[in-house]
Amino acid sequence: MDHYTPQTFSVTESIGFLLNKARNLVTAEVDAALKAFDITGQQMGIVLSIRAGLAGTPFELSKLLAIDTGLMTRLLDKLETKELLERSRSDEDRRVVNLALTGKGRKLADQLPALAQGVLNARLEKFSKAEFEQLGQLLHKFIGE
Repeated sequence: MDHYTPQTFSVTESIGFLLNKARNLVTAEVDAALKAFDITGQQMGIVLSIRAGLAGTPFELSKLLAIDTGLMTRLLDKLETKELLERSRSDEDRRVVNLALTGKGRKLADQLPALAQGVLNARLEKFSKAEFEQLGQLLHKFIGE
């Protein structure tokens, strides 16, 4: 089923435009909240993904977070410079780089969920519980999960 036609399509009302605008708003709010920690929202995503055991290599993180490998390398470089993570070569396959949070990185990671929750809860305060759940379901459907 085609939801858009040449007669009904409006750039500013398209799902792509609205998703991008929503993403930009949340990104700006998260980045502002993270300023005191000297990291960005993208870097927070990396730290929390490693903390949760969702990814342990740059490739896994790139896939999980939909970040190209070049940008991922630059983000990891910054986190390593800030002494939040360490890279090490795999003993089994020297081509594989394993990632681990440092003590400083783990300490930071422990503080980040509350910050992210605060930003997201403020953005979602006008949503009912049912609307919140429906939004999550619809986004999962949209991205094919």
